[in-house]
Amino acid sequence: MYFTKGRMLRNLFLTLMVLFLSFALWTFGSEQSSSDLQIPPQFSADLPGCSTIITGDVKGKEGELERLLSSKKKKNVFSEDFYINATVNCQVYVEERGFITAPLSEEEKDFPIAYSMVIHDNIEMFERLLRAVYAPQNIYCVHVDQNSSASFMKAVAAIASCFPNVFVASKLERVVYASWFRVQADLNCMKDLLNTHINWRYLLNTCGTDFPIKTNREIVRALKLLNGRNSMESEVTSGYKKGRWQYHHNITKSVINTNVRKSDPPISIPMFSGNAYFVVTRAFVEHVMEDREVQKFLEWEKDTYSPDEHLWATLQRMPSVPGSMPQNGKYDMSDMLALARAVKWSYLAGDMNKGAPYYPCTGVYRRAICVYGAGDLPWLLKQHHLFANKFDPEDDDVAIRCLESVLRFKALGHDPLSTRKM
Repeated sequence: MYFTKGRMLRNLFLTLMVLFLSFALWTFGSEQSSSDLQIPPQFSADLPGCSTIITGDVKGKEGELERLLSSKKKKNVFSEDFYINATVNCQVYVEERGFITAPLSEEEKDFPIAYSMVIHDNIEMFERLLRAVYAPQNIYCVHVDQNSSASFMKAVAAIASCFPNVFVASKLERVVYASWFRVQADLNCMKDLLNTHINWRYLLNTCGTDFPIKTNREIVRALKLLNGRNSMESEVTSGYKKGRWQYHHNITKSVINTNVRKSDPPISIPMFSGNAYFVVTRAFVEHVMEDREVQKFLEWEKDTYSPDEHLWATLQRMPSVPGSMPQNGKYDMSDMLALARAVKWSYLAGDMNKGAPYYPCTGVYRRAICVYGAGDLPWLLKQHHLFANKFDPEDDDVAIRCLESVLRFKALGHDPLSTRKM
C-alpha cells in the first residue's frame, strides 16, 4: 500500500510539473532578440582584466589585471540562507541574479537539451553553473546527494522553484565515492527527464565542479554535428583497471574490494573504460531504460568499483545501443577527443612541444585533476569540449568569473575580446 501511494504521489507530481511547465514556457519563454538584452554589470565589471588574461596583451592594462587577480580566492561565498531568502520573490531573484529568460534564437529554441546535475555541496557554485547553462527551452533535473545538509537541500529546492524547467529528482541517493550510487543518481534523472513533455534531443550530465566553456548556441551546434551519435570517452581497458569490475565490492562508507571473483559481464562485447561524463541522445537514454540486456548489465555493475568509469564507456560500444560506436580499436575515443569534458591530469601534463597533451595546471591539483586557475583560460577557450572540470571559487574565483563574463557576452552576440559584433 505504501509503495502504491508513493507511485501515485510521484505520478501526480510529474503531471503537475508538466502542466506548470507548459503554461510557464508559454508565458516565460517567448523568443527575444539577444540585442534586446542588457549585459548585467556583474558580467561586464571583470571583462577588461579577463581579456588581458585570455589574450596575453598586458601592455597598458597592468592595473586592471592586478585588481582582478587580487580577488582570486573568493572569501565571501553566498550561504544557503541567502538563496532561501532571495528566492522568496522569484521574479526579483531571476532578474537580479542575471538569468536569461527567453530563447536567444530560433535555432536554440528548436533544439532543447536535457541536463542531469548531480551535486552535494557549495550552493553558490550550483547557482553559477545553472545560470551559465540555463535556457528556458531546456530541461534540468537536479540530483541532491542525501548526505547533503538539510539547509543545502532546502536552498536547492528554493532555487529550482523559481524556474518552470528546473526540478529536483523524484528519487535521491546517498552517494558514496566510486560506488554504484553515482550512476544511479544519473539514472534517476534520466527516468524523470523522459517523463517530462519536453522533447529534448540530447542529455548532458554535470557535477558541482563543472563549468561550461561554450554558450548554449555553441553547444546546440556541436550536438547537431554529432548527427545522432553519442560522444564520451571509451577506450580499451588497461590491465590495472580490470580489477574494478572483476571482483565483488562491498559498499559501506567507502567501496571495499572483497577479492571475491565476479561472474563475467552479461554482454557479448568486451568491457571498455571511460569516465562519468557523457553526451548522449534521447534514444540512448530510452534504450538504457527499456532494453533487457542493458538492464541485466546495469544489475551486474552494481557491486563494481567506480562503475561510472566503465559502464557508459561499454554501452557506447554495444552495437544495439543508439548512437554507439563500433568495438574496433579504430573507434576508441579519449577524453581529449570526446566532447563531454576537458580535464587536465597531473601525470599527463608537461611540455606540449615534447608531446604532452597540455601544459601543467596553473591552479592546484586535487586527486590528480587540475582545479583550473585563470592562467588555464587561454587553453580552455581553444578546446572543442562543451564543459571543463574542475573549478572551485575558493581556489580561483577569477577563472570562473572570467568564463561567466566571456560566455554571457558571446551569448548576447558580442565578441568579448574585441569591440566588433559577432
